[in-house]
Amino acid sequence: MEEGEDSTKKMEGVASIALLPCGSISGHFIHLPHSTCYGLHGTELTCERECSRGEDYRLIKLEIIDFRINKQVAVVVECKGHDAARFHNVEHAHGWEKDVVKEVEQKLAENKILVSFECESLKADKAAEDHIRQFMPKLTGMDAVVNIGKMVITGLDFEEEDEETEDEGQ
Repeated sequence: MEEGEDSTKKMEGVASIALLPCGSISGHFIHLPHSTCYGLHGTELTCERECSRGEDYRLIKLEIIDFRINKQVAVVVECKGHDAARFHNVEHAHGWEKDVVKEVEQKLAENKILVSFECESLKADKAAEDHIRQFMPKLTGMDAVVNIGKMVITGLDFEEEDEETEDEGQ
């Protein structure tokens, strides 16, 4: 690493994310200027009691997948906004069930991956279905809306993760 170079890997690019009616998300992140594509899959973490942050707030376990090396990492993010979503790392999960709080704390301790997504373009109805048919054909007919916008992922390094796994195996 060169002097003055930041040791935290920062990837910037564009994400296309389908918000499914069930609360899950599916999509992809394209790291620019390299045009490396990562898969995104998220499932909503349920909360049995009403959360005080409003009905448009939810926690999502987001999996980031590198298909080139068949590796994935999970991080818990907070999602705000109904159709036009914004994702950011969650700092704490107070008010959620104990198992959710434990999972969030575990993910925070395991990795220091930061995720930020801001929707810049929202597609619904026919425009969303056309986008899904072209870029996410497995989701065709699921009545999803599509969010497109800038995404930044900091601290994700699948190659470093491979090296750590190899070192542990010796």
